[in-house]
Amino acid sequence: MSNANVSFAGQINNTGDTQALFLKVFAGEVLTAFEETNVTADKHTVRAISSGKSAQFPVTGKTTASYHTPGTEILGQQIASNERVINIDDLLVSSAFIANIDEAMSHYDVRSIYSTEIGRALAYTYDRNILQLAVSAARGTTTGTTDLGGSKVTSATALSDTTGEALIAALFAAAQSLDQKYVPAEDRWAFLSPAAYYTLAANTKIMNTLWNGVGSYAEANVLKVAGINIIKTNHAPYGTSTQTAYDGTADDGLVTGKYDVVATNTVAVVLHKSAVGTVKLLDLAMESQYDIRRQGTLLVAKYAMGHGILRAASAVEIATA
Repeated sequence: MSNANVSFAGQINNTGDTQALFLKVFAGEVLTAFEETNVTADKHTVRAISSGKSAQFPVTGKTTASYHTPGTEILGQQIASNERVINIDDLLVSSAFIANIDEAMSHYDVRSIYSTEIGRALAYTYDRNILQLAVSAARGTTTGTTDLGGSKVTSATALSDTTGEALIAALFAAAQSLDQKYVPAEDRWAFLSPAAYYTLAANTKIMNTLWNGVGSYAEANVLKVAGINIIKTNHAPYGTSTQTAYDGTADDGLVTGKYDVVATNTVAVVLHKSAVGTVKLLDLAMESQYDIRRQGTLLVAKYAMGHGILRAASAVEIATA
């Protein structure tokens, strides 16, 4: 009796690794979950590098104009320059171990759950790092002799005012602050907790087309206030009384890392794309290895990036105190 000719569903053109296609599908699902969950990746400055451990971001100050007197020599004006250096963090990983791999491969719901959770975990950490830096940026000082520091808008009733008027007024004040610091009007984003977001959604004025409102009251969809794009997220550190390190673990209450921030009274943070930067050394990737000793497959999703503050003037914190 002859042996059966096995058709491996995970093999490419019946040759090579019998798990190749399964890993690609898994990797695609991780990437999809990451992109669906992540809210900050396209809302700040991102630079990719091919090697090295850091990248420099130039910070250029403003200059002035003056009337020229005929016959006098034009010598040029000095423009202050500075730089921000962002270092790559340690490799960030999220993993899953799947035993009895043949059975796991044939049950796509199980694989889908694993891949989704891995993608969400990486996206959550990415967003939290950016949003914690945004709060720190709003509390930051100048990056050059002609640059300006961050801003804070205090509204004691931003959350308790169920009409949403106090929070709307705070967002207008944030927009005014950015205008006064010459921050471009486009690419402005406000990241709100769900509680703050639904307070806005309950205010019909910002939806009413007679007020040039945009969004959907029926679907609680708030698009813009004061020219600022509104984003709802659970990834922000608002309401926390202790710092949270970039690995997701609470520290001892002391500010020890560049992502640590106390945001007990923070309601929202408004930032322009120039406020925070990311250096990307290794983009999101997947690895897989079968372990004969443990009779299963280890799946690891990873990336190597670093984040940092670029321009404090481009960030505004909205807080109750």
